[in-house]
Amino acid sequence: MAKALIVVPTYNERENAPGIAERLLAALPQTDVLFVDDNSPDGTGALLDEMAATNPRIHVMHRAGKLGLGTAYVEGFTWALQRGYEYLFEMDADGSHDPKYLPGMLALAEDGADGVIGSRYVPGGGTKNWGVGRQILSRGGGLYARSILGVDVRDLTAGFMCWRRRALEAIDLGTIKSNGYSFQIEMKYRALQKGMKLVETPIVFEDRRVGQSKMSRAIVLEALRYVWKLRLRG
Repeated sequence: MAKALIVVPTYNERENAPGIAERLLAALPQTDVLFVDDNSPDGTGALLDEMAATNPRIHVMHRAGKLGLGTAYVEGFTWALQRGYEYLFEMDADGSHDPKYLPGMLALAEDGADGVIGSRYVPGGGTKNWGVGRQILSRGGGLYARSILGVDVRDLTAGFMCWRRRALEAIDLGTIKSNGYSFQIEMKYRALQKGMKLVETPIVFEDRRVGQSKMSRAIVLEALRYVWKLRLRG
């Protein structure tokens, strides 16, 4: 069995799913992919089932509705840990996270990192097709969260990650309280609290070309409010 699994939440990603699956499987030939579909109205789940029926490296988890990004990853990671996977990736289905970075991220995890962050905000990283407003919101939000939590991670809100099994076990996924954008912040903060080693590696994040982004200003602002809950729980 493959030692690594890529967990990819989906909601209305029918147009993107076949292409991203092909690219993921090609980037890491010894890795499996788990799509976690939130009952997409556009038929993404049914298409994923068809793909899984012809490729044993593709797995599909169906959920009852749009239950949120954080719970999708928690359920996907739990599924993977129960099946013995050692390295767990999280990434978007829309192509914003380029699969070409996967081998390098896996190598860093194999070299001892407990969590590898595909970072937009370290030298060599960046974004494409972002407006000025989104740049300010992302960078400013990251700086705010780092300041409140007192951590050195440059890209706390990054959603492109490779986790080692021991890090997810130390975090204790069943106790994660956040669900949306704040999930990314909470996971990294909790890992650091447990003494896990997080490493940032540069990526260029390219905004999706097909479909509609799930991100909004309200989601980001809610995440920034949640930072105080994390700090007070400390």
